[in-house]
Amino acid sequence: MTTDGLAVETPPTDDTDWDRFVESADPGSYLQLSGWARVKAVNGWSAERIQVAGPAPIAAQILTRRPRPLPWAFAYAPRGPVATVWAPDAIAAFSDAVRRELPERAGRVSHLRIDPEIERDGPLDQDGATRRSLRSAGWRPASPIQPNATRIIDLTADEDALWGDLRKKWRQYVNKARNLGITVSDADGSALPEFYRVYRETADRAGFLIRTEGAYRDVWEAFAPTGNARLLFARRPGGEALATLFLVRCGTRVVEPYGGMTLDGGESRANYLLKWEAIRSSREQDATAYDLWGLATGGIAHFKTGFGGREVQYIGAWDLVLDPLGRQTYERAQQARVWWARRRHGLNGSANASGFTGGDAA
Repeated sequence: MTTDGLAVETPPTDDTDWDRFVESADPGSYLQLSGWARVKAVNGWSAERIQVAGPAPIAAQILTRRPRPLPWAFAYAPRGPVATVWAPDAIAAFSDAVRRELPERAGRVSHLRIDPEIERDGPLDQDGATRRSLRSAGWRPASPIQPNATRIIDLTADEDALWGDLRKKWRQYVNKARNLGITVSDADGSALPEFYRVYRETADRAGFLIRTEGAYRDVWEAFAPTGNARLLFARRPGGEALATLFLVRCGTRVVEPYGGMTLDGGESRANYLLKWEAIRSSREQDATAYDLWGLATGGIAHFKTGFGGREVQYIGAWDLVLDPLGRQTYERAQQARVWWARRRHGLNGSANASGFTGGDAA
C-alpha cells in the first residue's frame, strides 16, 4: 500500500527489530520501546504499531485503551512518532495511515495523541516547519501528558568539562555530601521496595501522584534485562538510603523519570551527589545524552539547572481526531478522573503529575 509515493508497511513484529529502529531514530524514546508496551499492558493498554517506509521512515507504537463505559478507545503514542528524518510528506502519509489503519485494528477510536520529542524551533522544527506539517495533516495542539520542557546534558564532553558546568554552589554541595561519607551505588531489583519508600515520601511531601510499587517493578522487569534500567541510591556509611534515582535508557540516551529523597537527604545534600554520579557514570557507560526529564516546578527547575546542560522546549502534544464526539467525551471524563484521583489522595489544585512521574501519565 502506498500514500503519495510512500509505502505503508506492517512494522516489525519482532521486538528486537522494532527497538533497533526506535533507538536509531532522531530522537528515540524509551516510551516507544517494546518494553513500555509490556509495562502498560498490565493496566489494560493494547499496543499497535503503524509504520510508513520510504526515504524518510516514520512510525509509532500506539497504546489504546477503552475506558468503561465509553464506546470509544483513546489512543496515545507516548513520545511518538519516531523517525530517522522528519519530512512533510512522511508526516502526511503517517497521518493517513493512522486514519485508515488504527480503527481497523483497534476498533472505534476517539483520537490519537502524540507528543514527539522535537525541540520547538530546533533543527527538526526550523521556523515551525514540523508544526506546520502537523497542522496541514489535520493535527491540532492538545493538552500535554509528558513534560513539555526538560534539560539535556551533552555527555560527549569530558568529565572535567561536565564538572565545570555545575554551578559553584552545586559542586560545594556534592563535596559536602562526600565529606559526610555518603556514597552512591547501583542496586538490583531487590531494592525496589526501598526505592518506593523514598519515592512515596517525596510524593507525599511535594504533593504529586505516583503509582503502586508494582508499577515500578513492571518498569524494572521490562527494561533491566536488556541493561536499559538502573536503580541508584545515595547512602550514609551505615547504609541508610537518603536519595534514589530510577534511570531508563534508549540507545545512547539516559533519562531519569523517577527519583526522590528523604528530608535528611536534602539536608545532607545527598541528592546533589546522587545526581552528579548518575551523570558521570552514564558518560562512563557510553551514553551521549542525559535527560533530566521535565522542569515541573520552579524549585525542581532551579535544582536541575545547576547541573548544566541546556533547556529544551518541545513542540507539545497534538491530537488527530477520528471521532469528534468521542474526543469531547473523553476530555470531560479525563478531567473528572484526575480531579477525583487528586481528591482521593488529599491533594489540592489541578497540577499535572506527569512532570514528576515520567510515563506514569500514559
